[in-house]
Amino acid sequence: MKDVVAGVMVGIVALPLAIAFAIASGVSPEKGLISAVVGGFLVSFLGGSRVQIGGPTGAFIVILYGIVQQYGINGLMLATIMSGIILMIMGFAQFGSLIKFIPYPVIVGFTSGIAVIIFSSQIKDFLGLNIAHVPADFISKWTAYGRNLPTLDLLSLMIGMLALLIILFWPKISRKIPGSLVAIIATTLTVQYFHLHVATIESRFGEIPSMIPVPSLPFFDFATIRQLIMPATTIALLGAIEALLSAVVADGMIGSRHKSNMELIAQGAANIITPLFGGLPVTGAIARTATNVKNGGRTPVAGMIHAVTLLLIMLLFGKWAKLIPMPALAAILIIVAWNMSEIKVFRELLKSPRSDVVVLLTTFSLTVVFDLTLAIEIGMLLSVVLFMQRMAQLSNVGVITKDLKDSDEEEDPNTIVTRKVPDGVEVFEFNGPFFFGAASKFREAMHIVEKAPKIRIIRMRNVLSIDATGLNLMKELLKDCIKAETRLILSGVHAQPLFALQQYGLYDEIGEENIFGNIDDALDHAREILGQPKLGRQPNFVPTVEREKNMTS
Repeated sequence: MKDVVAGVMVGIVALPLAIAFAIASGVSPEKGLISAVVGGFLVSFLGGSRVQIGGPTGAFIVILYGIVQQYGINGLMLATIMSGIILMIMGFAQFGSLIKFIPYPVIVGFTSGIAVIIFSSQIKDFLGLNIAHVPADFISKWTAYGRNLPTLDLLSLMIGMLALLIILFWPKISRKIPGSLVAIIATTLTVQYFHLHVATIESRFGEIPSMIPVPSLPFFDFATIRQLIMPATTIALLGAIEALLSAVVADGMIGSRHKSNMELIAQGAANIITPLFGGLPVTGAIARTATNVKNGGRTPVAGMIHAVTLLLIMLLFGKWAKLIPMPALAAILIIVAWNMSEIKVFRELLKSPRSDVVVLLTTFSLTVVFDLTLAIEIGMLLSVVLFMQRMAQLSNVGVITKDLKDSDEEEDPNTIVTRKVPDGVEVFEFNGPFFFGAASKFREAMHIVEKAPKIRIIRMRNVLSIDATGLNLMKELLKDCIKAETRLILSGVHAQPLFALQQYGLYDEIGEENIFGNIDDALDHAREILGQPKLGRQPNFVPTVEREKNMTS
């Protein structure tokens, strides 16, 4: 029942996003819903993560819009199917664990660049500018906005601002119902009740079909396939990175371990089948996945229920979606762009070593000014160079071997699911080093919660090393916990992270009494704080050599 409730909640959250992502990608809104229904079901049914929620995401908007403009809908279907084939090859070739070695500056560079482009693409609808054709080029686009600023429509701006304010302030009232859905309902009712002349989905696209179309194959020829190889590869890489990053964060939230290669195969299958029904590329969505976990989802059933919920909404209420104002959808995407931009992380990376700064700015500039596909190509080349450099500096072969291993190969007797976690206690586990964004995404996922826990335990038994990114995350997390009156406890801290915490000044701030060598002692400390009796070490506790060394240290 918890999975059913979580699935329904995630379906409601996904509704406005699916419509907005489709329109921003240059296609009709029902294609976003079809993607979330078909792709979302397949990702959950076949995937390697128990709680992953699949669907269209903001990361794809830029590349999809370019494909639609140049090759049309048929070209988009071909590119999506090709990306699915590439993803399945990556999965069968055991590439799942290699994704984590892409340098963080590369990921932040093109993610922030995509956010800037998404924001730029929504200015016309948000301001109601009278522009027949918005240029695709970034500089030309803003030049066109400047020339046509006198055509600004105050009604469109007011509706957009209303939606923006609702999305920003609604979480203070409730986190159960998404602010984006409330914004769409409120602005739609406002426009219809007062008969405001504001662009809507109906005025732009006409009627929205309230059914899933019959599957059909796209027309293809080898000349077009050759031209679409790089765009399809870009979609596949973006999808792989987004899906595995989301799965890693979800692992930490539920104390599980996903099958990275199976996840890639599932994403590939979803991207082969979804376009046959007219859908867009899909991947794992971190915000929807975190919402699923926070609402009690623990099995793939929740993801499948999310898809069924969207299907029922599409069948029963699809005809009303045509009344949604375009400025409200623009407001939703502006918020999506802001969340993707990672401005704080971007600023912090500018203080990194010079090589990282060059990579960051190069990838960001290429994404914004030139082309995402070119940015991915250059970014991956830089990734290989930096990876070779850093692996040459790293002498711990065991760490590399463990990270390259797929994470589902051995049963873990010390997983948190075998422990009794008291009410009011939340356990999050990191596996491996703080790689390419798991740190910042973790903090983002922690904010998707109805109520802060009384105690938050961070389990670090598999974190053999921590860098400035991880230390900064821990500092920000400690601030958040203090603000929310949540006690922070660390468990299974190894020698290098422990020394780094001391050097950074966090050891004393967290408190020696809140740092433990194993999860059972940490849970007992949590019970003591809550006034509950201790349980002691669980019968299936298996100490490792690393843990015993760490406890001795």
